[in-house]
Amino acid sequence: MPLRERSSASFPVIYERDGVNQTLTRRDFLKIAGAGAAGVTLLGSAGCSRFAQLPEEYLPRGGSRMNVVVVIVDSLRKDHVGAYGNDWIKTPSLDALAGQSLRFTRAYPEAIPSIPARRGIHTGLRSFPFRDWEKWFDDDVGLRGWQPIPRDQTTLAEILADEGYQNLFVTDTLHQFRPFYDMHRGFHVFHFIRGQERDFFRPRTPDSSKRIDEVLIGGPSASHARDIMLQYLANTQGREREEDWFTPQVFMKGMEFLEAARGDQPFFLVVDNYDPHEPWDPPDKYTSLYDDGYSGPEPWTSSSGPSDWLTERQLQRMRGLYAGEVTMMDTWLGNFLDKMEELNLFENTLLILLSDHGHAFGEHGFAGKVPGALYPELTDITYLIRHPGGKGAGQTSEYFASTHDVAPTVLGSLGIEPPSPMQGQDLTVLLDGGEPEQTREYFTAGYHDHVWARDENYVMFASANGSEPSLFDLREDPEMKKNVAGSNGDVVRRMYEGYILKDAGGPLA
Repeated sequence: MPLRERSSASFPVIYERDGVNQTLTRRDFLKIAGAGAAGVTLLGSAGCSRFAQLPEEYLPRGGSRMNVVVVIVDSLRKDHVGAYGNDWIKTPSLDALAGQSLRFTRAYPEAIPSIPARRGIHTGLRSFPFRDWEKWFDDDVGLRGWQPIPRDQTTLAEILADEGYQNLFVTDTLHQFRPFYDMHRGFHVFHFIRGQERDFFRPRTPDSSKRIDEVLIGGPSASHARDIMLQYLANTQGREREEDWFTPQVFMKGMEFLEAARGDQPFFLVVDNYDPHEPWDPPDKYTSLYDDGYSGPEPWTSSSGPSDWLTERQLQRMRGLYAGEVTMMDTWLGNFLDKMEELNLFENTLLILLSDHGHAFGEHGFAGKVPGALYPELTDITYLIRHPGGKGAGQTSEYFASTHDVAPTVLGSLGIEPPSPMQGQDLTVLLDGGEPEQTREYFTAGYHDHVWARDENYVMFASANGSEPSLFDLREDPEMKKNVAGSNGDVVRRMYEGYILKDAGGPLA
């Protein structure tokens, strides 16, 4: 694939400040891109654009010359990231990236969990409502919407391939190994890192059975969890160095892909990391940051359902293990970002980082991912957009951003029209102070046989047919502790009929 025309500007760049010529090195530029007000001060008087005095021929133009990196982090809760207000979990890499990015404070998956959310990411189309769904015989996940990308839908990678992009994909999210899901469609190179969860990667051994009682407590779905953990123990035998864990493998392969793609730009790289999804078994140096001195069977996984079968000490341990996974992920994300900087890719690469959903640890009486418990610990996700020109750096947006906005956002930043309309929105207009075409005064989502909606004042979730609703007044109860559905039937009807059924295009089975 031939190299695309790149900007002719070279470093050092000479620019004028207060009538005096100044020198700007490439490293200075990278620092300024995320420096907020400090960058404004360096380049000129306060109040002007951060890059107003840089030469026009240097500024990234978008179009086919801009690279794109999308990082997906599975099960990452928004409230476990420092940039979103967490003060006890170490996430310095995410926090630094957030300082260089537009950060969305109201971001939600339009469909949960992993596969439905990723369908939206790759296509720009909603997976919800889950019509014409049927269980795939080769998979044991019987959730509505858990199905391949339809063949009549075009993926972002396919569109960019037609535009001359080199497309690369690395993931350890095991469901994507099954080719019928089509998540790898349009990628020239894709690498699957085997062994997560119940991936049939290595044969089970007697040693796996011997260890099972050390890493599994029980719970409502104990037999299913036991089967998963027996396979996981077989898959992870023989690990010695931190680099043997899955997260390091994912980001190291991502760094390898960056090295390879640098010489053949433009490129589109997706790094899809399964952790901090369960099982939670980070190296001890990460767990000990948050929980030490624990004795007893390790809660490496949760049986999704009510959490009352767990003791408070077991929940505390589970939270500590998850926090350790978050910090391990953040550490290796930082290594990946350092590689981008080392290769001078930040100056001409759009970077989007988001999660697909979260995970509950007893906050509302549930542990795991429960369709009937759509509280913030499950629905609220991390969502960052870093523009190479520094647009939106350090700013926040309350726009209801979602997973299916990724594809139209990437295409919008490149000035590419999709071959057919997408339901997601181009969020890059927010970087310039504009508004997406869809104002989104409310947002809806679906998880298996339950639905969810929120607007400025309320969150409501219920069964798909509208029964057993829960309603929370965010003005009086931002932590969603008091269900007021019984005394606000009119609000429940408005949100179910006016939001959910409207977006679903009719009744839900």
